[in-house]
Amino acid sequence: MKFFTKTRKLNRSLGGDIMLLVVLLFFGFFSAYPLIMTASNAFKPLDELFLFPPRLFPRNITFDNFRDLSELIGNSWVPFSRYFFNTIFITVVGTIGHVIVASMAAFPLAKYKFPGRAIFFSLVVYSLMFAPQVTATPNYIIISGIGLIDTPSAIILPAIASSLGLYLMKQFMTQIPDDLIESAKIDGASEYRIFFTIVMPLVKPAWLTLIILLFQRLWITDGGSFIFSEEFKPLSYALRQIAQGTIERAGTIAAVAFIMMIVPVTFFIFSQSRIVETFSHSGMK
Repeated sequence: MKFFTKTRKLNRSLGGDIMLLVVLLFFGFFSAYPLIMTASNAFKPLDELFLFPPRLFPRNITFDNFRDLSELIGNSWVPFSRYFFNTIFITVVGTIGHVIVASMAAFPLAKYKFPGRAIFFSLVVYSLMFAPQVTATPNYIIISGIGLIDTPSAIILPAIASSLGLYLMKQFMTQIPDDLIESAKIDGASEYRIFFTIVMPLVKPAWLTLIILLFQRLWITDGGSFIFSEEFKPLSYALRQIAQGTIERAGTIAAVAFIMMIVPVTFFIFSQSRIVETFSHSGMK
């Protein structure tokens, strides 16, 4: 007795393909419009910035906005490289620290049974419901109590302790078959080896997504009410202070917006391709 499997072929006309392409292009342009406008404004002269309705692309491209920004930066009493280093340090340490801590905390929650596991994870889920404004005062009291006010650690430590990464990593690790971990234990693998060589590669989409989210958040932080010394301020604070002024600095503000946008957007574009590739090859559904 023979069994035949019927293969269903996608039947779509050329007109349907063209219509689908037009729709995708429309929504793609609609999504990219704010980014294009931000980049375009950075190269517009002052008179074109105040046109209404605004033009998408500049008619007379100029680099005066970046030259004015460079002059303002040169007049700052704290070297611009110091602001840049502060931002890189806060972003890199906070992002890597959060991924490591969240992953190592999520592993036992996902794969081991111990008293209070369900209650602890419920607290993590409940913490995601609170807006940052609600937890701002308790965070300041805690950071002040341990003596980290006016240090980069005042931003790095709350970022590392964020509950978003713990929730995301735990949900992904739950999907890993228990038989895979048991087989590794039978072969003599230690807990750390199982974690770093089996679990972490399988949940690569999760921690890549986490890196993107936290990188973007830390890159634009300005220190808020935690950092007061000028030498510890991040880049976003310095650029916003420079951009503040009269209407004549509208071009400088456009240049600042472009600089603050280009780094996280570029990082997101490259990381997004890796996430899609990992999803398609990891074998996890």
